[in-house]
Amino acid sequence: MVSPPRSVRQIAERLESAGFETWCVGGAVRDALLGHPHLDWDLATSATPDQVRKLFRRTVPVGLDFGTVGVLDDVGVMHEITTFRRDVHTDGRHAVVEFGASLDDDLARRDFTINAIAVSPKTGEIRDPFGGREDLERRLVRAVGVPDERMREDRLRALRAIRFASRLAFDIDDETWNAIVRSAPHLPRLSRERVKQEIEKTMEQVKCPSRAFALWQSSGALDALVPALAKQEDIAFASADHVGLPGGSRRAERTDARRSHRVLSLFLGIQSDRVRAALHDLRFSNADTRTMTKLAERWTVLFEPVSHALDTGGAITDAAIRRWAAATGRTQLAGFFRVAEARWAAMRSAGIPAPSRETASSVYRRALRIAYRDPIELADLSVDGEDLQGIAQGRALGKILRALLDWVVEDPSRNVRDQLLEEAARLARQINGGAGGAER
Repeated sequence: MVSPPRSVRQIAERLESAGFETWCVGGAVRDALLGHPHLDWDLATSATPDQVRKLFRRTVPVGLDFGTVGVLDDVGVMHEITTFRRDVHTDGRHAVVEFGASLDDDLARRDFTINAIAVSPKTGEIRDPFGGREDLERRLVRAVGVPDERMREDRLRALRAIRFASRLAFDIDDETWNAIVRSAPHLPRLSRERVKQEIEKTMEQVKCPSRAFALWQSSGALDALVPALAKQEDIAFASADHVGLPGGSRRAERTDARRSHRVLSLFLGIQSDRVRAALHDLRFSNADTRTMTKLAERWTVLFEPVSHALDTGGAITDAAIRRWAAATGRTQLAGFFRVAEARWAAMRSAGIPAPSRETASSVYRRALRIAYRDPIELADLSVDGEDLQGIAQGRALGKILRALLDWVVEDPSRNVRDQLLEEAARLARQINGGAGGAER
């Protein structure tokens, strides 16, 4: 028995009292039949968008051209109310719809049978014209009607099928899979924003994204949409499965960080300029692109030596950790260790030697303490460029500041103004080829 929340039943009751047929549809019905919790209860109705807006005081024009109005319930949760509709034209990205259809017409335009089930909020009656409940029992993702037609109507459905199958641990019906493969060459017609959203939804909703991206790869979707990942190693995809929630006080921030680290894990090991180009092409924000590209760049420099240091079991000095922190930057050190631990976990699962979780966790905590305690960035030095104006200028000045930082990273007790000025003078003489350049 599918039982929508009371607030949803109240919305449906108002619509039906006004003479409009109303049903619960979509993912909430599917998840309820599977026994999964779902908060986004949506409805389909014979009422037009204007009629819906007249019936309810608090509404949001979510997509009026497509028949969708958001209605806020008593506690402020929005439920999408969509008019029964049928497609009259589609170009694989956008559809022109016609209102005045029946519920069965509306269900017939949906993507997969498991998403084409309706439930009456009032009586609990289930309308399932395409065998969606049977496919739920068979744990199968199957297109409604002719699979190739469904893919042509909206190319995103190929990626959605993969996400649903991966999230629910379902198989994909053979005919539907073949249609997905045939659809792959046409996927570049999708907007890059929609592709990015699908990648992010996969990272948010799928416990083991590696299964989804293995299907992207075998179907040809990766080659069509993210060529930089088409030849990526399986261990990189498996790493995304092991990215955990980082610490923090705000769940939204933790979720955002987990999603971005999962995305980044796919690209690790690829040259940073290709990573930057791929993220830019997928319309990631400039800030996200910079952050992930820098971590990808540092990965190529640090991952192997850090892995070796942790795996050999030898003592790891504070100076070594300061060098790692200086390479990543203080604020990016935690991110580096999170994606590194995900890679190590994937390696351990695959039987590949890697540092233990206990060792990685211990060094991670120690590294954070050191990074926020010791000088590891230019701004931490007790001198700056202005202090050195009488010693060096231009490119030589920048070179000396970087050398001073390296000197202090090896031994933080050197971060004293007089010592730094003396060392800067020595470095300047060395750069200029003076006779005293080798003196201490």
